[in-house]
Amino acid sequence: MPKARTELQPAKWQITATTVHCDLVDDFVTIIVNKDWTAKCIWYKRYKQKALEDRKQKFDRNMRLKMDKCQGPECSYITDYRDKLIKEEFGGK
Repeated sequence: MPKARTELQPAKWQITATTVHCDLVDDFVTIIVNKDWTAKCIWYKRYKQKALEDRKQKFDRNMRLKMDKCQGPECSYITDYRDKLIKEEFGGK
């Protein structure tokens, strides 16, 4: 999970989410940002992280290819959405 932006004040909201089409995995993914500016991708958590934690779990060939392309917690889709929210919250800081 990308680190919280501790130099920033917490957001005025608790949590926000968006769904975008990720070209890397060719699927729709949900990105969640918390008020402390931590962000995560639910697709990563549901598939790739689960596969990394449990090596015995089986996935079909297409899913394995998608997981190989997934960039994980530091993905540009996650960081770009978080940075967009920061910009909106603080007026371009």
